[in-house]
Amino acid sequence: MLQRSPLLRCLALYRRTPLLFLATVALFAVLNLSLSWQQWLVGRAVNDVASGQAVTVLAGGGLDYGGPGHGLWHWVLVIVGVAAARGVLQYGTNVLAQTIGQRLMLTLREMILVQVQRLHLGYHLRHGMGEMVTRTTRDADKVRDAFITFWRQVVDTVFVVLAAVGLLCWYDPWLGVVALGLTLVGIALFIQQTGRLVELDRAVGEAYDRVNQDLSEGISGVRVIKSFGLEARRIGAFSAQVGVFAAQARAALWYASTRIPVPQVVVAMAHVWILAYGAWLVGQGRMGLGELTASLLIATTLVFRIEGIGRVMQAFADARSSAGRIWEMLDAQPAIVSGAGVLPAGPLGVRLDGVGLSLVAGGAAVLEDCSLAVAPGEFVAVVGGTGSGKSTLAALLPRFLDAERGSVRLGTAGGAEWLDVRTLDLPRLRQRVHLVTQETFLFSDTLGANLRMAAPDASDGQLRAALHRAALDDLLEQLPEGFDTLLGDRGVTLSGGQRQRLSLARALLARPDLLVLDDATSALDAVTERRILDGIRCTEGAPTIVLVASKLSTVLQADRVVMLAGGRVVANGTHEALAARHEGYRQLMGLDHGAR
Repeated sequence: MLQRSPLLRCLALYRRTPLLFLATVALFAVLNLSLSWQQWLVGRAVNDVASGQAVTVLAGGGLDYGGPGHGLWHWVLVIVGVAAARGVLQYGTNVLAQTIGQRLMLTLREMILVQVQRLHLGYHLRHGMGEMVTRTTRDADKVRDAFITFWRQVVDTVFVVLAAVGLLCWYDPWLGVVALGLTLVGIALFIQQTGRLVELDRAVGEAYDRVNQDLSEGISGVRVIKSFGLEARRIGAFSAQVGVFAAQARAALWYASTRIPVPQVVVAMAHVWILAYGAWLVGQGRMGLGELTASLLIATTLVFRIEGIGRVMQAFADARSSAGRIWEMLDAQPAIVSGAGVLPAGPLGVRLDGVGLSLVAGGAAVLEDCSLAVAPGEFVAVVGGTGSGKSTLAALLPRFLDAERGSVRLGTAGGAEWLDVRTLDLPRLRQRVHLVTQETFLFSDTLGANLRMAAPDASDGQLRAALHRAALDDLLEQLPEGFDTLLGDRGVTLSGGQRQRLSLARALLARPDLLVLDDATSALDAVTERRILDGIRCTEGAPTIVLVASKLSTVLQADRVVMLAGGRVVANGTHEALAARHEGYRQLMGLDHGAR
């Protein structure tokens, strides 16, 4: 049942705090039973006043508030005392309900964050940043509202209905039975409407996804937009997306505002029934005026509380849709699961045997029957035209992607066997194999914090050494606060070349045994690039390097060059040998015929 109801799965998280849950339920029970008790006391007081037991007329025309029975002042003090005690109890109950709701909201957000990190890159590429952000913000907020509403409008309302109907039945069974029947009819109408409300809110959520995605792209791609003068076009497109969102939101609001009052009117008829039937009971002498007054107070409380169900159903309909979207993400199974194998120490070599992979299910193969061997400690450059599969091959090595056919194996020079990456412990594999891409990403944090992501315990001296190896010695002199300087969103305060070198320094701090550079030196001049690559190779314990390259200056530094075309290795050898005998290689690298 829980699997079919995402919102119930969210509410089931209350199982994680059973003591707090039971304590909160108990407080709500006491709070609402005391409300009926307070109304019963009001009825008793009215009866005493009507019968002359609470107030008597003195001979001189004055009033005696003491009375022969419980005096008026007695009832005033009792009712005020009960109301004050209920106020304190209600404050404590609301605080506890808010506390447990926020605690479980924190749990849900943590689950979402963990799942976002666990999911493979393909999932992120299919769903986009806007949708992921929406599910962790708007959808989570909707569920949070349901957590809070659950106490005030569900648990609270249940106890109000039980206490109210119970007291009405105690006065006269028909008072309670009819009121209960009308209440149940109203609730049934509310429930019948929720299906459509969920559909409308899901449409609103999808429209909001598109708005969020468009906004994210507009901010991230602001330089491209300005470069091509696309501001007006992007604003127009964004306005259109907002218009669609607004239309969906208006449709949901119109439906809720026109349908929700109907069951509220049905429930309000209980008030009319109690007044009419109660008055007849008073006339028949079967009920006192105080009991009628208490019954009307109970009916008023019941009507107002049940009218709140309209808001509850709206909130829960929104939350059901949002919870469904959240659990779709939480239930998604990572396509890449860790193994348990561990590689021996030392520089790692690579062996690809008949690897095939399609990035889109049913789409064309990006790699097909791709075979390649890289010896431990070797420096291999991978070249090829656009779409030849270079970046896909690079992503296979740290296992950001998995081969659909064939195998990707790693091993060391003295290793007895080479291990398939799918059998390896994933965190340890990625500690040994680092991928640095052309599209660098720096967090909106300090320089030191960005570097220490690869080595949390690194000293300032080690950070300086890494910057030196990445030919970035002068960066500290340019930054006013050294390692404590904030870099801004995605390192916006740095140039493209500085960001690439900083990403290289971060990778080198981790001391990988296989360094995969996916065009990660594209923004560097030839002299700086040679300095960095020579520095990496000359370091003690230098890693194996697989470098996806597009520049001739990069290729010239490699021990060997591998050329891809159509997802296969079509040429393999030194630059000199390929330049001498392979026409396609010469054209790719822009060499004249016969160049060496």
